Amino acid sequence: MGLPAMSLAVVGVQYPNKDKSNRQFEIAVCKPGERIELRPEPKNIADENAVAVYSERGVQIGYLTAERCGRIGALIRQGREVNAVFQREAQYGAWIRVAFDGEEPKVDLDPDPFKRAKLQSDGVDEESDFYPDPEWED
Repeated sequence: MGLPAMSLAVVGVQYPNKDKSNRQFEIAVCKPGERIELRPEPKNIADENAVAVYSERGVQIGYLTAERCGRIGALIRQGREVNAVFQREAQYGAWIRVAFDGEEPKVDLDPDPFKRAKLQSDGVDEESDFYPDPEWED
């Protein structure tokens, strides 16, 4: 069985591109289902595992989060096929959907995939009006 498809956050959208194009503007014109290109940046001075995210028009919209870029970048460098599409704009940047080994990603229009995953892992019925209180660290 192959790797499961996943939604990934795109961050760093507030920074300008070297060519002066605007990442936030480019995200605003992206449509759900548009192709996204992932490009590892091994010479990135901030993080050698960085993976840049580009729209189908070739404009950089940001980076994968540090938690995900190491694994996704390694898969790309190993020659694994990684297909990505734009899902939606987010307050901090954007969501993309990736699938592996020739699979095509299906757009997941859930407004908050992190919240859904957390509720499911806590055994909470998503359709109910009950939401547990957050657990705060001491």
